[in-house]
Amino acid sequence: MTTPPKKKSIFASALIVVAMRWTDRLIGLLSTLILARILTPADFGIIAMASVLVGLVDVLLDLGVNMALIQNRNADDDDYNTAWTIRLIQATAVTIIIFLLAPLAADYYRDPRVCDVTRLMALGMFIGGFENIGIVNFQKNMDFSRDFRFFFIRRLAGFLVTVTLAIQLESYWAMPLGALAGRTTGVILSYIMHPFRPRFSLSRFAKLWSFSQWALLRSIGIYFETQFDRFLVGRLSDASTVGAYTLADEISAMPSTELLQPLGRVLFPAFVAAKHDAQRLRDAYLLALAVQTMLAIPAGVGLASVADRAVLVLLGEQWLAAIPFVQTLALVFSLGAISHAAGYLLVTIGKIRTLGIFIWVQNILFLVVAGLIFSSAGAIDIARIRLVVAAVGLIFFMAVILHEVRELRLADLIRVAWRPVAAAASMATIDLLVTPPDTLPLMLAFLLEVLLGALSYTTILLGLWYASGRPYGAEAYILSKLKLGRFLQPVQRNDAP
Repeated sequence: MTTPPKKKSIFASALIVVAMRWTDRLIGLLSTLILARILTPADFGIIAMASVLVGLVDVLLDLGVNMALIQNRNADDDDYNTAWTIRLIQATAVTIIIFLLAPLAADYYRDPRVCDVTRLMALGMFIGGFENIGIVNFQKNMDFSRDFRFFFIRRLAGFLVTVTLAIQLESYWAMPLGALAGRTTGVILSYIMHPFRPRFSLSRFAKLWSFSQWALLRSIGIYFETQFDRFLVGRLSDASTVGAYTLADEISAMPSTELLQPLGRVLFPAFVAAKHDAQRLRDAYLLALAVQTMLAIPAGVGLASVADRAVLVLLGEQWLAAIPFVQTLALVFSLGAISHAAGYLLVTIGKIRTLGIFIWVQNILFLVVAGLIFSSAGAIDIARIRLVVAAVGLIFFMAVILHEVRELRLADLIRVAWRPVAAAASMATIDLLVTPPDTLPLMLAFLLEVLLGALSYTTILLGLWYASGRPYGAEAYILSKLKLGRFLQPVQRNDAP
């Protein structure tokens, strides 16, 4: 089932995947912007309410078989067959449970429309359970061109159906029906693109379970980390507020996640390939931290700085309520950028239990603060609590990394991250002090803000890099890939990650 991964630079591969991911997400962004103009915040709120239950049941039964196959470099057909069978059983169980619980979800949110939408979304998950498990090899073997084609075509199918139905129906039904079309396309395409033909088998269940039990704990923790705030907002607010909060969450995540997720698809198999060489693994992690911090931190901070005009330009005046949510949540995702690669590092060295426990500790902290201390908090209060918990969690998570990975030192982490953080903070300060005149057209003012932020961040980052003696790191790596090597002399390589 597997072939050795191609010997290609981790970050050269990452840049390719980022470019492909942006192409894919351009479709998603275009879909969101079109739907935001056709549908109402209440329509988005109904889908968000239904998604909470669907996602919860799904993650409670998700054994993380894909990750187990990637982590096991010697997986054979029996492993793949067992993984496919487990996933199909999971999809069936999820569908049945959601069908039974859908009326309770509608009662919880005090909106009967949630019931039928939830059941339709569950049907899509059942169909998705038949997807060919063989396509996991696209990521495992770093075959990113086929990996991209699969997800791109599936996304395109969903996009076309969703937008067409939204124009015709002007209803929230366009979104779950479009998702159903995308999942169906993915199942068919998976068997066209990969020759593996799975069959029913549970012969390797015990072997997969030894890894998956902790992957399950981690997945449930990640779900609550990203969804529990929506659960509280849905109970405290109406559908329009839930829709504004949910879309703000998605918009806020885009600058950071669209840089981090492609990198993650490269990092995990690459870390696994290097896990027996401690120095090589350390160097790869530090360069990953440097690159993701340099790109994702300013993306999130920059979005928070221009949120008022960004929402008006991208979504329209009916989404004004989303502005304070974007300003806060964009900073949440910026903090997450710093710890992103560390999660893959812990899984690689067999510390998935540690990762799962930490995520749950952070969730409990959020639950205590938001659910008990601020039980009557509003939606914006929930977002701010999430930001505070993310900041505290980041500090403790990096302490966990230093404890578990003895080759790393605090000075290593500070050395590769301080310049992007300082430059992003300076960029935000400049944005507050220098604003385009109100007399300018909205679009022009927005573009000027974005341009000013990009120029100020780049200038300050390179200035700090030069002042530091041009050490080898993210700046040197990116400049070398841009064929600007003449700016790199002399470069200090004794501290190269």
